[in-house]
Amino acid sequence: MIKRSIRLDLSYDGTDFSGWQRQHGVRSVQEALESALAKMHGHPVPVTGAGRTDAGVHAARQVAHFRSDIASIPAERFRPALDRLLPRDVRVLSASEADPDFHARYDARSRSYRYFVDTSPYCPPWRARYAWHLRRVPDTGRLQSMARALRGELDFTTYSSAKDPAENRSRYVHRASWRAEGDGLLVFEVEANAFLWRMVRSLVGSMIELEAAGGGGDEFRAALDARDRARAGATAPARGLFLWNVDYYPTPTRRGRAVLEDGAEGPDGCDGTEGGSRLVPGIGYIEE
Repeated sequence: MIKRSIRLDLSYDGTDFSGWQRQHGVRSVQEALESALAKMHGHPVPVTGAGRTDAGVHAARQVAHFRSDIASIPAERFRPALDRLLPRDVRVLSASEADPDFHARYDARSRSYRYFVDTSPYCPPWRARYAWHLRRVPDTGRLQSMARALRGELDFTTYSSAKDPAENRSRYVHRASWRAEGDGLLVFEVEANAFLWRMVRSLVGSMIELEAAGGGGDEFRAALDARDRARAGATAPARGLFLWNVDYYPTPTRRGRAVLEDGAEGPDGCDGTEGGSRLVPGIGYIEE
C-alpha cells in the first residue's frame, strides 16, 4: 500500500495542554492531532513534530508530518478536514505534500522561539495568557548585552534543567535579541539548531533576574561559561513562550529513507483498514 508524506504547519494555544508530546492520561497536542487523523483514516496515524513544547507553551507555527494511506484527498484539503475535528485551541495553518523522506524533526535546520514580557502596571486580561507580567520596565540595554553573549556553539549546562536527559548540552545559536514593542511589551527572540528542555525559559528568567541585580553581558557570560546550574536564575513561566517558526533544509537530510514513526506503523496492508467509501468531515465521501 502506497503511503504519502503530509506536512502540517499548525498553531496552538498551549494553556490547557500538558505539552506537545503524547502522555498517558493527560491532554496533549500530539494526542489531539492523532485522534483527529484516526477518525479520518479509520486507524491510528502517528504524528511527529519538529519540537516538543512543554506544558503551557504555545506555538505560532509548529511543523509536523504523518504518513497517510488515503490517496483520494488532495494534500491541501487535510487542513479544513482536520480543523473540523480538532479542538478550538489547535488549528492547522497549511497542509502540503512532502517528500517521502521528509522528517519534521530531523530535517529542521533551526527553530526560533519568542518570549513575551508585559511590563505595564496592569496586564490586560487578553494578554495575561500569553505573557509574563513583570510589573516593571527592565533596562533593555542590559538585556541586549546579555543576548549578544548568545552567539555560536555554546554549552548551555547552566541554563538547562537537571531533569533533561540530553548528554550533550551544546547548541548552536544563530541569533538572539531583546526588543521593546508597543503597549509595554518586551520580546526576547532566539533561533538555534535545537533547544534543551526549558532552556529558553531559563535564559529569560536568568536575564531578567540578573538585570534587576544590575548585571549585564559580562556577568551573564561568566555564568554561562561556569556550566553550573546553581548560577542560573529562576525559570520564567511557560505562558509567555511561543515556538515561533521552524526553518528547513531545501531537501531531506536522509535521502532514501522512509521513516516508520514510533514503531506504530506495521507492514503495508496490515493496518486493519477496510475498503469502500467513508464520510470525512469537510471532505465528503472518500474511496479507500
